[in-house]
Amino acid sequence: MKIGHYTLNSQLILAPMAGITDRPFRSLCRHYGAGLAISEMVASQPHLQNHHRTLLKSNHSGETEPRAVQILGTNPQQMAKAAQGNVERGAQIIDINMGCPAKKVCAVAAGSALLKNEALVKEILETVVDAVDIPVTLKIRTGWDENNRNALTIAKIAEQAGIQALTIHGRTRRCGFTGQAEYQTIKQVKQAVNLPIIANGDIDSPEKARQVLEETGADAIMIGRAAQGRPWLFAEINHYLQQGQHLKPPTLLQIQQLVQQHLESLYDFYGEKNGVRIARKHIAWYFEQCGGIERSLKQQIFQINQAKQQLVSVNAAFSTLVYS
Repeated sequence: MKIGHYTLNSQLILAPMAGITDRPFRSLCRHYGAGLAISEMVASQPHLQNHHRTLLKSNHSGETEPRAVQILGTNPQQMAKAAQGNVERGAQIIDINMGCPAKKVCAVAAGSALLKNEALVKEILETVVDAVDIPVTLKIRTGWDENNRNALTIAKIAEQAGIQALTIHGRTRRCGFTGQAEYQTIKQVKQAVNLPIIANGDIDSPEKARQVLEETGADAIMIGRAAQGRPWLFAEINHYLQQGQHLKPPTLLQIQQLVQQHLESLYDFYGEKNGVRIARKHIAWYFEQCGGIERSLKQQIFQINQAKQQLVSVNAAFSTLVYS
């Protein structure tokens, strides 16, 4: 699949997820076969552009190309300036968020709330595309609610505006993350426009990945929540799509080594205090993938504030597991 002049080395893309797809996690997923890993969304308001958290979100030092940053906002000029600022910091693809269903985002008419205002969508897309010399992509949902699915209209607006690829999550804004994703709308969009289409929603296994690709005709698929605590899912899906067979799952020792590598990268990226805190959710997801650990042991790990002690406790917890 191509996005502008970039050719991705796989059909799998890591979804932008707030508080999750930081540089350490993006790098890990790229290592396991994601063809692209998009940053967590970066706000476009001018007063936030040099904020410490904004700079961390858009930190690509040493990251595999192409480097993609997702921006969020409702003001076309602010979005354009945010895009330009991220290009200066090393972004090679700008992704525009019109798919986030979070209440705090939609409350300010951003994210998927923008789907209600097609004229503003057009203005934002045209303004951002004109502001930068790199590919601009767009992520949307199928519409605002079940009675207002306008993904096809938005896709045609995006194509005319010069958007280089379109990701569609197979749910409406009202659905949030509940219920099952539907792929018929994605198929309809794929058949109606010439844009590369990326299908998103409920893709959590090699079989589901192949099903969605075949059902929608999409050029690629985007994986989000299913990769939490399971970054090797990208390797499993790539192997299945290419070989038609399941990849041998990682051993418990391999997962333990992966977790240690991930935690150390978090400490290095965020510093010890914040790295330890941010590592906790990833630790929980990894242990869920391994069958879980005793609640008391998990609580003990979560109370630790020192990196070295956290690593020791996590390794000790692995010794209690029997993984098959």
